[in-house]
Amino acid sequence: MAENRSKRWYKLDNAAKIIPGTTKGTNTRVFRIVCELNEEIDGSYLQSALEEALNEFPFFNCVLRKGLFWYYLEESDLHPVVKKDASAACGPLYFPGRRNLLYKVTYFGKRINLDMFHVLADGTGAFSFLRRIVINYIRLVHDLPIEERHDRSSNDEKADDAFRKYYQKGKSTGQIKGFLSTRAYHLKGPKDQNNECHLIEASVSSSAFLEIAHKHQTTVGIFLTSLMVASILDCMSFKDLKHPVSLSVPVNLRKYFPSITSRNFFGVIKIIFKAEDFNVTLEDIIKSVGRSFEEQLTEDRITNTMNSYSGLEHNVAVKIVPLFLKDLGIQGISTLTDTGVTASVSNIGVINLPESIRPYVKQFSAFMSSINMQLTVASYEDCLTFGFCSAFEESAVITSYIRRLTDMGLEVVVATNDHDRPLSETKGEENAVLPKVQSKNKRK
Repeated sequence: MAENRSKRWYKLDNAAKIIPGTTKGTNTRVFRIVCELNEEIDGSYLQSALEEALNEFPFFNCVLRKGLFWYYLEESDLHPVVKKDASAACGPLYFPGRRNLLYKVTYFGKRINLDMFHVLADGTGAFSFLRRIVINYIRLVHDLPIEERHDRSSNDEKADDAFRKYYQKGKSTGQIKGFLSTRAYHLKGPKDQNNECHLIEASVSSSAFLEIAHKHQTTVGIFLTSLMVASILDCMSFKDLKHPVSLSVPVNLRKYFPSITSRNFFGVIKIIFKAEDFNVTLEDIIKSVGRSFEEQLTEDRITNTMNSYSGLEHNVAVKIVPLFLKDLGIQGISTLTDTGVTASVSNIGVINLPESIRPYVKQFSAFMSSINMQLTVASYEDCLTFGFCSAFEESAVITSYIRRLTDMGLEVVVATNDHDRPLSETKGEENAVLPKVQSKNKRK
């Protein structure tokens, strides 16, 4: 291959455009997705598995560059190296002016970690990448036949900008105005002085959680979101109730548009609940959250939400503004929209693997960095995993959420990076190990 070959470059998708300029503090815009196996990880096999996966997902090996008007992604010849995890989960991956990859694959014990800067992909796209790495790894370690061929989509289809493909001029919700219109309740407490994320992972039986959701006559997505609202209300004072609880909930747009892109392709709906007093039941919350889901997850609303992300690219006035001014404007808008959000809840959904691979995999989990708190939920086989990522040193909301799970009779297995332990005892490994501690709070 000639050394002077022109490198391919990609425009950022419309969800990614706002990300580089809004990274700050614990909100690194990096998420971690994890696959925990039933056996210890061999780093050499994992390196080979990653290299094979990149043949199918070459787009992820890009670096972020600055143009005069926009950021863009440029094809890179950088070689990713798998390492043992010894750094902060969801730590920064983008450093302005530095030419580096925007993802990393690490391992520790039985866990394979993929940390990724949100500019490259959303959770669905990143899970596709990790899924391929895991399949490759288990096949290599156990000398298994290739049961599942690579999917029929091409590399170009995986790198497709679905926002651009499905954009319809004139259809927009004015979503930013919607977020600015609410002064939401904000979580309180001291934040981590080192700007490191605090992770708590709670795992329950998927079938048992589904059964409880059905007893409440609702879906898993509505139920887990309602539990977050209830857990936040548990920690609010009477004075706090003048502000509503407002949750941002990402929506996978691939469910509404026929796209197989591995890049960002999501919208966000807003769940608002205002409690007039403390006499609010879980059933009241479920009904309110359910109505919000029903009203916002219609074809027209989803189309409008998708189009709202294309506003920057298709606004002629914005196009000609230099990048440094765009960044300042986006930072200002981001600060204002943060006032309208209490926390975020993201439901990745069910992760599927080929039948021959399943016995080797225990569970999947995910964590998204946040200026406040984000809950990300993933399901594999009969394991439903709640991944809490918090900017706070301690969080009564997470404690309340887990307590509510145990109060419903669920057995909860809790793992954490440094909660309930002095930092001095865990430095250097707390963000890699997430040591499993069987919950003692099982209640009938």
